[in-house]
Order: sequence, then structure tokens, then C-alpha cells
Amino acid sequence: MTRSPLLLAALALGACAGKPAIEPVPAPPPPASYAAAVLAPDALAPELPTAAVLAVPAPVGPLAEPIEAAAGSEAQPLPDTGPPLARVAAANRSAVREPSREGYLNAVQVYDWADGALYRLYTAPERVSEIALQPGETLVSVAAGDTVRWVIGDTTSGAGASRRSHILVKPTAAGLRTNLVVATDRRVYHISLESSAGSAMASISWAYPQDALLVVNRAETMQAAPAVPAPEGPDLEALNFAYTIEGDEPSWRPLRAFDDGSQVFIEFPVRLAQDEAPPLFVSGEGGRPELVNYRVRGRYYVVDRLFAAAELRLGERRQQIVRILAGGAPGRRGSIR
Repeated sequence: MTRSPLLLAALALGACAGKPAIEPVPAPPPPASYAAAVLAPDALAPELPTAAVLAVPAPVGPLAEPIEAAAGSEAQPLPDTGPPLARVAAANRSAVREPSREGYLNAVQVYDWADGALYRLYTAPERVSEIALQPGETLVSVAAGDTVRWVIGDTTSGAGASRRSHILVKPTAAGLRTNLVVATDRRVYHISLESSAGSAMASISWAYPQDALLVVNRAETMQAAPAVPAPEGPDLEALNFAYTIEGDEPSWRPLRAFDDGSQVFIEFPVRLAQDEAPPLFVSGEGGRPELVNYRVRGRYYVVDRLFAAAELRLGERRQQIVRILAGGAPGRRGSIR
């Protein structure tokens, strides 16, 4: 008996449907690696609960973050770490005062005075340059850095209140540099000298704005100040001229002496300002001469006490002695011998 192919296919499908499905066999796990287990950090570290959070305190002291400066406070400047000599050179360069066209008065360069400034003076060989100080200013000392190749001298002009000191500078060659420090009774000048084969500055001087301001302020103060009445002089009717002058005849011999009841006035010749003033002694206990307090007012000695006898002495080996005796003549006027 022959079966058709369709019948055989149907029978095969029915047989398969009646049997249970075969589950796939899972692949065996890979062999464990001992080295990986040892080196893996998670294999040794115990698990921590995920909800636990450790609170780390904020750093204090040196580890704390810098606090911002308060509003309005100035930031501290960073320290200067440059070479010291570079700072010195920079300070000197900033302090130098060079001649300017506006500062010339004919051939004189007039600098504005400022404390600590360095004033430039350009010189030339065979030329004398002058440094003129303020009228009435007294020269105390002059110091130069190079005294071998520079010729430096000083002189004066005028007299009295207009007396003026001058410093004369001359180099011996071109291409020289040095400094000059001039000290006076009012200030100290710092001058930078430089010589060349070209032109030389004839003279330098200074204007003093601060002094002019002081004069203006003093004038305003005197105008604003209330007038002070002049002190009254001694009563002429109360003056006592009963003093006798005796002894040697030096050029400074007093003309007369008198008192007002509390002070003794000793009048000298006008030339006392040119001669050496003699010291005054009064007669103390036992007739010993003692120094007494007195002051010089013009050509008068003013003694702040009365005395019976006094002496003026001058000299060492051969002393000149003039005696002043109270009550040595009758009446109100003393005799002059």
C-alpha cells in the first residue's frame, strides 16, 4: 500500500505536537579567577549602607579658606622681591630734576626746591659752574664724591641779610660723573654733577615755594592777631643814677649805670658789639666776686637784681677791671670817672 506524501507529513506533525518541548541547557559558568578575586577591591571591602552619610567638618585655622577683606579696606601691597640695587637705581632716577626751558632766568636754571630731590648740573672742562644758595643762608659743609678730578670751592657775595653763599664747580675732563652734598643752616642739597665736551650750565639756584607760603601765612596771622599794647617803660622819675664807675679805661668801659628799683641797667659804648663783652661779677659774702644773672639788650646789660658793688673783668694774665659802685655820688645822678 502506498501512502501519499501529504499524509506522511501530517502524521509527523501530529507526533511532534504530542511530546513536551525540550528546554535548552544553560552554558556552564567560566572558571573562577583567583587573581581577579584577590585584586578586586569590591571582593574584600564590606558593603556599607547606602543611606549612611558621613559629615565632614569644615576646616579651620590655617586650612580654612581666606576671608574676603571687608568693604572699604585697602589691600596690602605685595612685597617687593626685586634686587635692592635695582630699587635704589629706580628711586634715584625718579628723584632727578633735569634743567627745563621754562626754568631758565637768563643763564641761571632755577629749580623748585623739594626735599630729597637730585638736581642735575651739567659742566664742561675749562668752564666754572656756579651753585647759588638762598640769600641769608649760611654754608656749613660741602662734600663731593670725587675730589681728585673735580675742583670745588666756595665764596660769598653781598653783606648783612643779602649775604649769599656760592659754590664753584669745575671738572678736569669730560665724561665724569659724581655727586655733591651741600649742607647749610636751613637744608641739605643733593646735586648730580656730569661733565661733557659740550655746553656747560653757568649757574643753578632754587625757588622756595614753602618759604613764600610761610611768609604769606605769617602776614595773615599778624593781620588777624589783635594788637598787643607796647609794654610800658620804666618811670623816668623813679630812676636812680647814683652809681660810680671806676677802674681801668678799656674801650668797652661803661658810660653809666642806673636802676629802676628792681633792675640795674649798665650802658656801654656803641662799639661793644665789635669788642669782646666782659663778664659781670657782683660782690658776694666776704667781698668775693660772684657771677650774676644778666642779659644783653642792645648796648645795655640788664641785671635782674640790685647790688652794692660789681666788677667787669676781661683778660687772663693782665685783666682789665672796671668797678661799679652803688650810691657812690650824691643826688640822683652818678659821676663817670
